[in-house]
Amino acid sequence: MYVIRLKNCAFFARHGVLDEEETLGQRFYVDAALTVEPGRALVDDSIDDTVNYGIAFAVIEKIVTGERRFLIEALALEVARALTSRFQQIKRAEITVRKPNAPVPGVLDHVEVTVVWPE
Repeated sequence: MYVIRLKNCAFFARHGVLDEEETLGQRFYVDAALTVEPGRALVDDSIDDTVNYGIAFAVIEKIVTGERRFLIEALALEVARALTSRFQQIKRAEITVRKPNAPVPGVLDHVEVTVVWPE
């Protein structure tokens, strides 16, 4: 097994519980750690035998910038399921979604949720 990581993928989207979050939108950051069954990829050096991270990025982008989710937990799970469905080589997807501008009554760097699929 080996791990492909896409770190700090940034997208503008409108997720959140509050109406203002949908109206104003904000930036979300996604990390994906994809545990991959090596198959022949390490031997034959073929992109067809591994996870094409350009396509993986596009899958993440489509979901994050798509339909509004109230919870970033649900968003992270949807990304994980989509990636493991798209790439049969992925045996485990660990997806982290960060929301820097979470509406909380105080100062913080960001709110973050990590989902692992399959569990």
